[in-house]
Amino acid sequence: MLNRLCRGITSINAGEKGMTGLETAIILIAFVTVAAVFSYAVLSAGLYSAERGKETIYSALAEAKSNLEMSGSLLAEADSTNSYVTQIYFTLKNAIAGSPIDLTPNDGTQNNKCVISITTSSDYLNNVQWSRRIVGSDDGDMLLEPGEQCEIHINLSALGDNITLTDNLTANDFFSLQVKPAIGSTVTIQRTLPAALDKILDLH
Repeated sequence: MLNRLCRGITSINAGEKGMTGLETAIILIAFVTVAAVFSYAVLSAGLYSAERGKETIYSALAEAKSNLEMSGSLLAEADSTNSYVTQIYFTLKNAIAGSPIDLTPNDGTQNNKCVISITTSSDYLNNVQWSRRIVGSDDGDMLLEPGEQCEIHINLSALGDNITLTDNLTANDFFSLQVKPAIGSTVTIQRTLPAALDKILDLH
């Protein structure tokens, strides 16, 4: 009886094979290889995201450090009969001590990087002609740098080729100027002329 039981157990396990150490090692190596590839992919994605985030931060800092702001009032000059405005003057400076800003004037050659536009009730004139004059400290280049101030002059009768105002700016008229540097945010200046014009108007 005992012999028959032993033979039965032997016949049941006759087809079983054990796993060798070599097979186990191959499986472990496969798992390690897959894990290493996956880890590399995750690390690469993380490093790429971090690099893109750093670029975004640096770009935002460059924009913030290249902002313009007005210094003082906007001045308007009227014609000989004080009927309409012929000239506009205002002064710009760096908002904070940051990157230099290219203020090469638009003299009609389209070499300027800073664009000025005028909006009135009748017109939107983009990239009009303008000239500049550094007030105070000046190192002689076309860059507006920390510590420098630049007076912008716009002659409304010479805005560029095929660029003219439909109607002159007269009493009670509203107008808007946009100064758009190559780097940094746009400076928007909005003013309304008084009910009576003088030769020189200080538009706060």
